Amino acid sequence: MQLGFVSAILPELGLEEVVRFAAAEGFQCVELMCWPRGKAERRYAGVTHLDVVGLDRAGARRVCELMQSSGVAISGLGYYPNPLAPDPAEARIYLDHLRRIIVAAELLGCGVVNTFAGRDPRTTLSENWPRFLDAWQPLVRFAEDHGVRIGIENCPMYFTGDEWPGGKNLAYAPAVWRRMFAEIPSPSFGLNYDPSHLVWQQMDYLRPLEEFAARLFHVHLKDALVDRQRLDDVGILATPLEYHTPKLPGRGAIDWPRFLAVLRKSGYTGPACIEVEDRDYEGSLEARQRALRESGKFLRNCLKGANNR
Repeated sequence: MQLGFVSAILPELGLEEVVRFAAAEGFQCVELMCWPRGKAERRYAGVTHLDVVGLDRAGARRVCELMQSSGVAISGLGYYPNPLAPDPAEARIYLDHLRRIIVAAELLGCGVVNTFAGRDPRTTLSENWPRFLDAWQPLVRFAEDHGVRIGIENCPMYFTGDEWPGGKNLAYAPAVWRRMFAEIPSPSFGLNYDPSHLVWQQMDYLRPLEEFAARLFHVHLKDALVDRQRLDDVGILATPLEYHTPKLPGRGAIDWPRFLAVLRKSGYTGPACIEVEDRDYEGSLEARQRALRESGKFLRNCLKGANNR
């Protein structure tokens, strides 16, 4: 596995600065955020470390030279909108940009684009399904044509009242993934697996690693702390941030040496990227860089422990 981080937590740094930091701290890869330039729609969104609009072969070559000279790889290109937004015109904007990112991934030779499947939160999963197939069957074919794999993150995108009641990403659970891959069986369609989202949903975060081993294209390393007393008070029908908190690896409920050992046993040898969404470390750039530094040290020790299991 290659240890890296998600670049969204360093929005004020340019690409060269992000890569320079990664190299100095011994990270092997970075997931580069590729949002269109403009105003962010939510926290951790709207970050552009690689502007794919107008990226040509010469521009891609310059990026590749930067990565090669630093010894840091691109783990994947990240863009996490809602491709099944209720407004079809809005959804089309997201899908069109995903196509640009797929082309950029081909030019860069990085091979993976990470995103969400999307969802209309006002309707049921079954009611979303026809739109899911209409959007994703041609997009996956497009990715196949460009030699790129798409990793769908398993975040429900349901945290607060504005995402009520169904969340904005239907690919949140193994039962859904099973159906997704049965109906779109392409080897270019898989998962960007984040165990923290299973933790706060009260689900087993280890068991899917074996069943979906062939679909693991990318991994996010983030922890989650469930406030059991608060959950007992408000129940699972409360908005999720009422009873859980995203944390740095090692500060929540995940057994990281065990997780990494099971992940390795599944045959996974790809990138594993720290995703910082811990508010205790968001006060400054220095604090967020410290979060990456501390998480890197912790996870390297866990990887050593995983080797001994």
